Amino acid sequence: MQKLTKAEEEIMQLIWDLERCTVSDLLDRLGEPRPPHSSISSIVRILEKKGFVSHKAYGKTHEYFPLIEKGAYGKRTLLDVVRNYFDGSSAQLVTHLLEEEALSEQELNSLRKIIEKMP
Repeated sequence: MQKLTKAEEEIMQLIWDLERCTVSDLLDRLGEPRPPHSSISSIVRILEKKGFVSHKAYGKTHEYFPLIEKGAYGKRTLLDVVRNYFDGSSAQLVTHLLEEEALSEQELNSLRKIIEKMP
């Protein structure tokens, strides 16, 4: 699975949220200032070449839909983060998150239960 650029990932997030969409649907979600239609269309075509989306044509209109699940891409991206920034150690990542985030008592209890259930 290829990596996405920041712009590609932003558009892919919208496609995952919408599930099926046209370039105009994406533009509506991007807000102001609206990028040119051609720019978003180019990014979607790149996503298609990379195998992230496909389309169904209705005349001149193309409806795009994801081929890669959001969770699958997220998992791959997280594994890259662990490998590149935490020396391949999930424990270092979790420690970092616990030190940086102010977790509620309820969240900490949930994590304890998960850890206790692990083999």
